[in-house]
Amino acid sequence: MVKDGRTPPSRSDRRTGPRSRAPLFAALDLGTNNCRLLMAASDGDGGLRVVDGFSRIVRLGEGLAHTGRLSEGAMSRAYQALAACAERIEARAPVRVGCVATQACRAATNGEVFLNRVRKDLGLDFQIISAEEEARLSVLGCASLLERESEHAMIVDIGGGSTEISWVSPQAVLGAGLDPPIISWGTCPIGVVTLAEDDPEPDTDKHVWYETVVACLAEGIAKVGDAHHLRDAFVQGRGHIIGTSGTVTSLAGVFLDLPRYNRARVDGMWFDTGDCRTTIAKLLAQTRDERAGNACIGKDRADLVVIGGAILDAVLRVWPATRIRVADRGLREGVLMRLIAEHARGAP
Repeated sequence: MVKDGRTPPSRSDRRTGPRSRAPLFAALDLGTNNCRLLMAASDGDGGLRVVDGFSRIVRLGEGLAHTGRLSEGAMSRAYQALAACAERIEARAPVRVGCVATQACRAATNGEVFLNRVRKDLGLDFQIISAEEEARLSVLGCASLLERESEHAMIVDIGGGSTEISWVSPQAVLGAGLDPPIISWGTCPIGVVTLAEDDPEPDTDKHVWYETVVACLAEGIAKVGDAHHLRDAFVQGRGHIIGTSGTVTSLAGVFLDLPRYNRARVDGMWFDTGDCRTTIAKLLAQTRDERAGNACIGKDRADLVVIGGAILDAVLRVWPATRIRVADRGLREGVLMRLIAEHARGAP
């Protein structure tokens, strides 16, 4: 298994050829809902050439809001996913590995204990990052989707245990390199996993439930950050929103009626907010089994996608916008960009 943040070159990496010369990097994100791995090399033009990826819903934060601890079942699911990631990392032998853990491990009293076990058994050395660092890395990872001509932009990351929102000036971010300036940021302690546990979707009176949930969420969203002076820019179309989360990408995939999820079709697309709300309403009217049959949702997300849609809808009621840019990128890409830069300057 991987034993530290650096791994020796594999036999395949020692082969000659233009594709093998670029060093490979790995970013592993352990969140409240998902375990995600991305391995990529620099494309030589400031972007990434993705070589391998892995994503599994593990619901690490299941029950956390009520117990304050990671449950044995949740840790077992996460451990199995992390073991699969460690095998992929060992096979690819990236020159640097960055492992970050977010809200579930931040909040759990046994989060460090679990990660210590992962470090000992699998060699994956996780850093529990703050909500602010999580937001900053998401901004960095989404920077290439910012519209330079827009006056302001807002990056919304709907997670399993929290929702991070950052307000930025696109021109400032695009000119700042690896340390993007943020006008304001905030975190709201609501996510798809915690909300699904606290206020699960009923089998009847769904529309009444949905409207009640969205109205309540909007009250909380309105208190996030210190950027209310920027609201007029969004109302007047001088600002735009980037949505980075499984919720937003799943909704986009459903709207496009994709036979299976296609990142190339979804990442970077502009999603009209009217179409977004129509898609949420369509899913709300379906049963969980019907949602599970959609290849862009699946059974693991069938009970979460409408909850995520309610969080997004609440954001849009507080911060009106005519369209959202969908980002199938964010935290992991931000980690990769930092790793590549550190390697280039020979940082330890």
